[in-house]
Amino acid sequence: MSRKTTVLIVDDHPLFREGLKFLISRNTTFDVVGEAGNGREGLRLAKKLKPDLVIMDISLPDTSGIDLTRDIRRLLPETRVMIVSMHSKIDYISEAFQAGATGYVVKESAAGRLVQGLETVSNGGYFLDSSLSHKVVKRLMEFPEKEAKITDAGYETLTPREQQVMRLLAEGTPAKEIAERLFISPKTVENHRTNIMSKLDLHSTIELIRYAARLGLIDVDLWKG
Repeated sequence: MSRKTTVLIVDDHPLFREGLKFLISRNTTFDVVGEAGNGREGLRLAKKLKPDLVIMDISLPDTSGIDLTRDIRRLLPETRVMIVSMHSKIDYISEAFQAGATGYVVKESAAGRLVQGLETVSNGGYFLDSSLSHKVVKRLMEFPEKEAKITDAGYETLTPREQQVMRLLAEGTPAKEIAERLFISPKTVENHRTNIMSKLDLHSTIELIRYAARLGLIDVDLWKG
């Protein structure tokens, strides 16, 4: 008998975890070896069990599933992560894949697409819920090509998280909203802002906006009028 693909589930809703286990149990090639209701327990079990796959929610009570994905992939590079989340915005999807996830399914379509996604990522592929595909393609087509070619020395000193926060600040996003979107505290947002301004030698929000506009990170038309 061939070895089963081991699966760890990290989601804070017990009933949803039970539903996932039921769906997975119908495919004999997978074996759920553990489950966790928060990020700390999820990381502990991942280290202990070294599963082949982790099914991860984004909204966890003590951390972001995206940050946890990043931690697990750093510690266990062979472990694949499938995000199963209620969030369908492109920002969450892109950040999840950047963090190392190899699949993304929205919860409302998990019943029909989860196992297909698990099979795809367990075989080394990437899986994106087909209900999200058109949104992703549309958004990618809107991205200016130069965004991927930023070579500014100051910008490159920022961490990936600081770059995220900087763009959102430059777009005029309030600190509270940034905190909610990135699953961090408003105080952490302010700490990032302080570090960003220091690293880039900027002294006001206007300077930050001008800097971001010069790099092509934001649409300056948003600030006209």
